[in-house]
Amino acid sequence: MVAFFEMVGGQALAFIGFALAVGMCCIGSAKGTGMVGEAATGVLSETPEHFTKCMILQALPGTQGLYGLAAGFFGLFTLGFFSGNPATLTVADGMAVLMACVPIMLGGLLSAIAQGRVAAASINIVAKKPDDYMKGVIMCGIVEFYAILSLVGTILLLMNAL
Repeated sequence: MVAFFEMVGGQALAFIGFALAVGMCCIGSAKGTGMVGEAATGVLSETPEHFTKCMILQALPGTQGLYGLAAGFFGLFTLGFFSGNPATLTVADGMAVLMACVPIMLGGLLSAIAQGRVAAASINIVAKKPDDYMKGVIMCGIVEFYAILSLVGTILLLMNAL
């Protein structure tokens, strides 16, 4: 195992962290937005005038994919990959960067799916009381808060990883 880590190096571990941050958040967002889209198609087949309300609810679980991308860019920027002078990372440094990405990896993945469930259930509000759909948006916002906390946690950890 030690030989493997020495072979891969710290930069590779950091890249794995960034790739997982982006990838897992995007997987969660795809799952969440897909669930809402499935729920919305039934409502839209009967009342197509509610498209905008359904689209807003569907877009909400997609933000976690953006948070993962932001975390990846922040990490690459912090380590100097955009300046052309990337930091040399030991295996321990690379592992610290990889672990710093865990909050947004898990927080983004799980909150996007949970938010998708809340937004899919909120489609029922659009179907039955369309003027009250903002209640569903607010409930989705509560789940969003934890995705934001995950992003902030990752950024704080990346700032102090080296």
